[in-house]
Amino acid sequence: MDQETALDLVKKGSTVLLLDVPQFTLLGIDTQMFSVGPMFKGIKMIPPGIHFIYYSSSNKEGNEFSPMVGFFISTRSAEVVVRKWNPSEERLVQISEEEEGRYSEGVRCLEFDSHLGPYVLNQYGEWKQLSNYITESTIEKIGNLIYLIPVMPYESGLIEVPKTAMEKQLIEQLKSNTFSKLEREEHYKHGCYYTPIPNSVNHKGISAEELTAINLDKTKLLEKILIKDYGGEEDSLLGELQFSFVAFMMGQSLEAFKQWKSFVILLFSCIEAPLKTRTRLFSKFIKVIFHQLNHGFQRNKNHSNNTGKEISLFLDEAWFSKEIFLFRLCKDFFPLVLDSSVVDGDLPYWTRKLKVLLETALGWDFADDEDDEPYTKDYTKVAKAKVELDK
Repeated sequence: MDQETALDLVKKGSTVLLLDVPQFTLLGIDTQMFSVGPMFKGIKMIPPGIHFIYYSSSNKEGNEFSPMVGFFISTRSAEVVVRKWNPSEERLVQISEEEEGRYSEGVRCLEFDSHLGPYVLNQYGEWKQLSNYITESTIEKIGNLIYLIPVMPYESGLIEVPKTAMEKQLIEQLKSNTFSKLEREEHYKHGCYYTPIPNSVNHKGISAEELTAINLDKTKLLEKILIKDYGGEEDSLLGELQFSFVAFMMGQSLEAFKQWKSFVILLFSCIEAPLKTRTRLFSKFIKVIFHQLNHGFQRNKNHSNNTGKEISLFLDEAWFSKEIFLFRLCKDFFPLVLDSSVVDGDLPYWTRKLKVLLETALGWDFADDEDDEPYTKDYTKVAKAKVELDK
């Protein structure tokens, strides 16, 4: 990149000025993460839009790390966002408007330029694939008051009884992590305001057959959540799905993983919606999940990210087991879509791409066999129950 182009990007892009961040702190923005050096004061040339900042402070030797903390920001062209390290709380905090104005002017006059690391622009496309539905409204709804999204030992209670190998491994990883200054746990006990997603529907006054149909096909539950919690806006639901993935993948929050998993179970458990009422939503959903898992698989191959510290709890050996919830869900969902002759749009295309990704990355075989038979839905029975509901 020539000097003139670089200067233009510096002036037009946004800047995050991060003052007094201790050396060896692990700090990331979007899909990029690095270890802070002694001259570091922030990041420049950031494309305007939604971004996620996350960090984990280190002890003086650089071999013990505090819990990961993260927050979303929304930036505009040439905007400067300023945060300053609070040593007593071991986190980045906002400063007064007067100070922020003074530092912002210094950034625009290039006073800090030699201390600012450039945003790696060739990774921006990957970040957009992971965050294109996250808006300022998404952030205000979920985390406008509480922007800390850490994994702490108390979060292990979010999964009361780990059911899958992945959940068990997550709990063990959390227990084995070495955190500095755990006595400061009270600073991190707040979570985000995620949308409640029930695991099942329990209606009074309906037959057992009808109740079975409702819980096997969660289309009605999806519709209820869309209307009640998102005002019918499908993209808002996808925004929260992406928010929870980023908060878990980068911010290492088990609370966020639980929310992401709830969305995945809800959407993959719908039968009528992808084929009839919400085909467009499901086309976008499968595309979102494809990019999330593809990013996770790629990150898993290189998860130390040149920092010497694992930065992801997301994809590990547990994903290679058919015991995981995702295998059972996809095993039912793929034939539902791919064997249908009435699906229009991009849904079959992205469903095939997701199927190939899981087969190649994890070696999963979705062909029917006796061992997997208990996980396959009896769609004939579901269809009969739906007929009864429609009468």
